[in-house]
Amino acid sequence: MAILQYQGCYISHTASTVGRIEAEGPLGACFDLIERDPYFGEESWEKAESEMVHRTLNVLLKKAAKKPEEIDLILGGDLLNQCTASTFAVSELKIPFLGLYGACSTAAESLLIGSRFCCGGQTKRAIAFAGSHFCSSERQFRFPLEYGNQKTPTAQCTVTGAGAFLIDTEDDRGVEVCEGLIGRIIDNGVKDANNMGAAMATAAVDTILRYFDESGRNAEDFDCIVTGDLGAEGKEIAEVLLKKCGFDPKGRLTDCGMLIFDREKQDVNAGGSGCGCSATVTASHFYPRLRSGELHDMLLIGTGALLSPKTVLQKESIPSVAHLVHLRRTQK
Repeated sequence: MAILQYQGCYISHTASTVGRIEAEGPLGACFDLIERDPYFGEESWEKAESEMVHRTLNVLLKKAAKKPEEIDLILGGDLLNQCTASTFAVSELKIPFLGLYGACSTAAESLLIGSRFCCGGQTKRAIAFAGSHFCSSERQFRFPLEYGNQKTPTAQCTVTGAGAFLIDTEDDRGVEVCEGLIGRIIDNGVKDANNMGAAMATAAVDTILRYFDESGRNAEDFDCIVTGDLGAEGKEIAEVLLKKCGFDPKGRLTDCGMLIFDREKQDVNAGGSGCGCSATVTASHFYPRLRSGELHDMLLIGTGALLSPKTVLQKESIPSVAHLVHLRRTQK
């Protein structure tokens, strides 16, 4: 598939909300909202996740000084069955909604699709978002927290966080969405749900190689090449595979799952994961650096492990996908 070209699509504002552990990490000062109560004032983990997304969207609208009726479309999702956290979160806004599931690649997927709607003239403004909650994800995909199971060193910690982006065709002072590349399903046979980094690494490598092969660009053309949540295990595998394929990222390859936590000081095993990982890090860490001019061009490669509790129990392998978004600082 050819690289998608966008014109006139800008991320004018972003917003992010995280939990206590994320706030205690290296990027703690970057986030808009910090909630130390894992329940977010609600009575269940699932309602907490929905409330977190709801708060993030409200912060985004407030920062942009926009009313819900000024937004044409909202796209996003989470890790729960039927994207219920997102569904309840947007229900009161009365904005046309596309629920998306790309696992941890959802933030990049929503940016790709939302920007396409704006670029094609169907919408003037769209919100792209993604969120995840450690406790609700553990209950759905692994074990309830009360079980107290021990994690392997390759396991990752699902980020409790939500990130949202306002894509605007009329405000060109933000960050431009220049290009996109939709990922392919890659299945390398990994079956261990506690090693999703290994499952996703090959999908990330496939998308990166496809982009650079088709675009003719070099790693030096970008300030950073950012994967979504490969973690320590997956990032190392990706680096080895890229080298074997003859591609040198020139030290520009980094990973949101490695940035959001301090693995030396925090008990997060191989790093962060979840829909909220790349969403919050991109919205709160990379976007301000693009706006300020510290960065000029970056590639976001949202990585997703497309497993379900049932396929894991049935001993199926974990297919993965990686979507690419090229973000560039505007000169205004």
